[in-house]
Amino acid sequence: MTAHGTRPGAPAQDSDDLDLEEALALVREPRPESAGHAPAPSPESPGERHRATPWHLAREIAARAARTGPRRAPVSVPLGDALGLALAAPLDALTDLPSFDTSAMDGWAVAGPGPWQVRDEGVLAGHTQHEPLTDGEAVRIATGARIPADTTAVLRSEHGRTDAQGRLHAARDLAHGQDIRPRGQECRSGDQLLPVGTLVTPAVLGLAAAAGYDAVTAVPRPRAEVLVLGDELLTEGLPHDGLIRDALGPMLPPWLRALGAEVVAVRRIGDDAKALHRAITGSTADLVVTTGGTAAGPVDHVHPTLERIGAELLVDGVKVRPGHPMLMARTKDDQHLVGLPGNPLAAVSGLLTLAEPLLRTLAAHPAPEPYALPLTDAIQGHPYDTRLIPVVLRGDRAVPLHYNGPAMLRGVAAADALAVVPPGGARQGAEAELLDLPWASGGIGVCFT
Repeated sequence: MTAHGTRPGAPAQDSDDLDLEEALALVREPRPESAGHAPAPSPESPGERHRATPWHLAREIAARAARTGPRRAPVSVPLGDALGLALAAPLDALTDLPSFDTSAMDGWAVAGPGPWQVRDEGVLAGHTQHEPLTDGEAVRIATGARIPADTTAVLRSEHGRTDAQGRLHAARDLAHGQDIRPRGQECRSGDQLLPVGTLVTPAVLGLAAAAGYDAVTAVPRPRAEVLVLGDELLTEGLPHDGLIRDALGPMLPPWLRALGAEVVAVRRIGDDAKALHRAITGSTADLVVTTGGTAAGPVDHVHPTLERIGAELLVDGVKVRPGHPMLMARTKDDQHLVGLPGNPLAAVSGLLTLAEPLLRTLAAHPAPEPYALPLTDAIQGHPYDTRLIPVVLRGDRAVPLHYNGPAMLRGVAAADALAVVPPGGARQGAEAELLDLPWASGGIGVCFT
């Protein structure tokens, strides 16, 4: 999606001027230290409003956090597995392209002025080099075939005719070198074709193959592990007896893959604090994603577990609806945890607020250019929090969708993007910043397998 406008609602202080510690200092507030862990303030209380991180700043903290750990070593990746990765080394030509003079058209390779006597045997692509031509000679040639030595030009099939004696005549003037692709026309061996950081697209794969590569040096995919919490979740059948279907277990792994991650495991932990501790401390993933348990209820074990293992809370609540109880912590030097709320649309909000910038930065992908479109309808705002509202894009406008409550997926399932609505709301016709869903534009990041 191309940029249509500027980003509304950005923080007054440019967060690019902040390092991670300065950013954290703006929002950090010590949590009570007690064995039982004090109850969290209510969602509307001044204490939570103070502690929670502004939405734009939370995204900046997530992106910057990915830059603070050990450098991730580049890897050699076969071309067939490299789609969507970022190059960690320049793509330099391993050969001239083309590596020999080739025919750009089907026709005849001719030498000297016509008419020409045509050889019986033609020249096909991929076959051995033919004997040099002498003046007055021609040979049938296919597109991509190697040009015989001493060829003057290639006469296209539609521009030649033969007479009764079998001699070839040109139907129009023929310039020297016409329709010959000379060796090295595109590049010479050693030329830099693409710089470090280039996203590997299908066209990049084709160029790499043409330049002689079997594999490229790339930034590895971030590895993610999903921990599904909650004893109330069913994996099949209809909801019953206070049990509900787990929507996040099926949704999160493909969504994380669409964000560029390699999902190494999905574990169902339930409401077991010991199992959660074992799963987090035993994980070797770059990113651990948990679902639910981020508040301070009797079975909300995420905060106590993070305290127990000495994790550093980087974001503890975000001023956004839905999704304000989300969190992010550094659990190891080379590992982060993103705690998503249990409500499905709130979890989507957490994915796009915290997981997306973190994964994007780990993968060395550039941040998308912010863009905005006018809204077809007014959107009611929250008094002091940002709202994320599913929208569909119709021409140059964004249409807000209903069913946008924290527990609802009906709206986002039909959406192209989420509109970023500043505190106080947005009137009809106002431009709203948009977050594209990773599959909405058919991007290469989409991978559901």
